[in-house]
Amino acid sequence: MSAEATVDTSPYAAFDGQPLIELQVGDIAYTLLGTAHVSKASVDAVRHLIDTRAFDQVAVELDEHRHHSLMQPDDWRQVDLFRIVRDGKAGMLAANLALGAYQRRLAEQFGVEPGAELKAACVEARARGIPVSLIDRDVGLTLKRAYAAVGFLDKLSIVGGLVASAISSDEISEEDVEKLKQGDILTNTFDEFARQSKPLHHALIVERDRYMARRLKDESQPGARVLAVVGAGHLKGLSQALEGKDAGDTQPLEELRKLPPPGIWGKVFGYAIIALLVGGFAWGFSQGLDVGRDLLSFYVLATGGFAALGALLAGGHPLSIVAAFLSAPLTVLHPALAAGMFSAGAEVWIRKPRVADFEALRDDVKQWSGWWRNRVARTLLVFFLTNACTGIGVYLTGIEFVRRLS
Repeated sequence: MSAEATVDTSPYAAFDGQPLIELQVGDIAYTLLGTAHVSKASVDAVRHLIDTRAFDQVAVELDEHRHHSLMQPDDWRQVDLFRIVRDGKAGMLAANLALGAYQRRLAEQFGVEPGAELKAACVEARARGIPVSLIDRDVGLTLKRAYAAVGFLDKLSIVGGLVASAISSDEISEEDVEKLKQGDILTNTFDEFARQSKPLHHALIVERDRYMARRLKDESQPGARVLAVVGAGHLKGLSQALEGKDAGDTQPLEELRKLPPPGIWGKVFGYAIIALLVGGFAWGFSQGLDVGRDLLSFYVLATGGFAALGALLAGGHPLSIVAAFLSAPLTVLHPALAAGMFSAGAEVWIRKPRVADFEALRDDVKQWSGWWRNRVARTLLVFFLTNACTGIGVYLTGIEFVRRLS
């Protein structure tokens, strides 16, 4: 299939001040509008473009979950928090809250909701009877692939960045947000990003560019005029993928939809810890009942005590703290369990989140105190701090084993 760019100037044209690329791929005409996800100008440009031009299809940079959240924002109150904790999805919920907190802070500065331009595209298109396509990859899948693609230090950077985005109070000028839509600045920004962590850039940007391009090709009818509303950072990669100029585009769509395989080193480390603990206890009891009993008591008090401390620091209910203490010594010896599951599960069971907690969640997590005040956010804190402090207890137990062996 041949591809020809009909409009592409230095490197983008503009519509209402927003970067724009128009492509003719075979008999399909693509109009790619680059936006900032927290920008009044982007919302105005979307509405103006749909109102002044004739399109047969509108595609947006959303997946099913993000689209549902935009169109049905009150459905937060239906979240089954206990099931999220039980299924080990607390981390993903916390990551989404952190990203949402950052966007909402920007929204408060500029008076526009995060993703308002994408919502406007959906609303305006459907009001005119134009089909809407959701072309982005699931955000949870993208974060998992990004996390799995990088090394330990980059993993810490991802977590640190999410934490910083949730609690930072720095303001960003509207001028700086608008500058993100200039092609040359965007290119330089992501080139620098790629030099810092190419695997991370590939998972967060390149894979999604290719994913969205293939969804567009698959869902576009012959001869259609298609408007795609995407973040401006995706314009260059998306246009190249549509034109067939992405030389590295070899992954099929099914591959881009796969969850990353479980990390082998994480499993090896977990089983190694279990083996060292069991071996240490065996050695201790071989030296005498008193030695073995002392080591076992130290382990129980260290892991259980620090787990309880984590739950306490998170503001957990007294019974959640007890659950942390009792479960930690046992869950350390089981690779599929974590003490945080039990302490957070107890927290949800005892302090059931209220409707008001879900309604205030996105605003509360914008500041430190809100994580402790809101019952939903506090449950996540109980989960994470219990697990983190359990790790300290395991570390101290290892030091004690080494001391006894010396």
